[in-house]
Amino acid sequence: MTARDASLDRVADKVARSERLTRDDALTLFRSHDLLAIGALADAANRAKNGDRVYFAANQHINPTNVCVLRNTCVFCSFARMPQEDGAYTRSLEEVFAEADAARDNATREFHIVGGLHPKLELQYYLDMFRGLRERHPGVHIKALTAVEVAHLARLEGMEVVAVLQAMKEAGVTSLPGGGAEVFSPAARATIADRKLTGDEWLAVHRAAHRVGLPSNCTMLYGHVETLEDRVDHLLALRELQDETHGFLTYIPLAYHPDHNELGEALGRTGTATTGFDDLKNIAVGRLVLDNIPHVKTHWPMVTPFISQVSLGFGCDDLEGTVVFERVYHEAGAGTPMWLSYDEIIGLIRGAGKEPVERDSLYQTVRTFEDWTPGQAVARPEGPAPQRALFQISPRTRAKVRGSRMPAASAVDGAE
Repeated sequence: MTARDASLDRVADKVARSERLTRDDALTLFRSHDLLAIGALADAANRAKNGDRVYFAANQHINPTNVCVLRNTCVFCSFARMPQEDGAYTRSLEEVFAEADAARDNATREFHIVGGLHPKLELQYYLDMFRGLRERHPGVHIKALTAVEVAHLARLEGMEVVAVLQAMKEAGVTSLPGGGAEVFSPAARATIADRKLTGDEWLAVHRAAHRVGLPSNCTMLYGHVETLEDRVDHLLALRELQDETHGFLTYIPLAYHPDHNELGEALGRTGTATTGFDDLKNIAVGRLVLDNIPHVKTHWPMVTPFISQVSLGFGCDDLEGTVVFERVYHEAGAGTPMWLSYDEIIGLIRGAGKEPVERDSLYQTVRTFEDWTPGQAVARPEGPAPQRALFQISPRTRAKVRGSRMPAASAVDGAE
């Protein structure tokens, strides 16, 4: 495709030569409105790496607690609660195991485990959880704990981060998710995430994970208060660490959702989310800049299955998965389904002219679908009958804006 935006010509020449893009190149991509040309470049880059394959996981999300020490300072989160706040919960291990038993009715290959920074839950709670899950579901991979959670546990226990990660690996964790990576910009983070990890600290946890043999995902939360320059610097920091460790499996741009949190109210965006234009651009630019990360994932619960399907032509090769049962983004106003069946996922991928491939957490192929018969694997997101109450969500009541450090508008809005 010939770009309508002549500023893309130099970038297109570099992509054709498989030459690494610079910071200026990435800014050119983000500033351009020629979305189809950007998408075509990213699609070519993705095809060179992954052909027509699109991966997905049969995964189940488990959130052991929503109690979080950052409840009153992390203003973009709708999931966290104070210990006595309405909707606060902390699962016992038996309740976690009961929730995980939904996997017995589903073809689950991965448990995706993240939660709040509980002030009293010790590392042993999580290690016992991982061991119990592996004992009860030996064929299911465990992808567990964001860098923020790992660092929090290290502080609670007075341990080095690497020791926490090594203990997690020995207890059965297969990989780390990438959450907790708001844009690595001091100004943005001072606004949206007081007392969370700095960008360097987040990267240090993943560096340590890679060194102990735990691969991980990397993410970027976008669409809040960041600038386009912030986005580019974030991507370059991820690329630099990948050059060093080769431990990132996939990059996942995460769309900010504004409902039931203070930042959304301050921005006047309650009830709205990012635009489809921006969602597709973040996928495409991520694929083009992160030339050393094998995969780029779209998270359909955030951006809708429709946008995720379109993104498969914009440099994306991973459609996330069945996602039984997603709480974090649905408490922030996501209006998407709580899960997708095999039939729906395969239909989305094939409808985009791609080949569906089920994977495990490490991107090893579990199965392909040349002889797929619809209706033979239907997810049951409601869980086993006696434990269905565990699968409910209760969004927070209207957030109370604390104003003094709230931005008036997103810096990105004017750029789109």
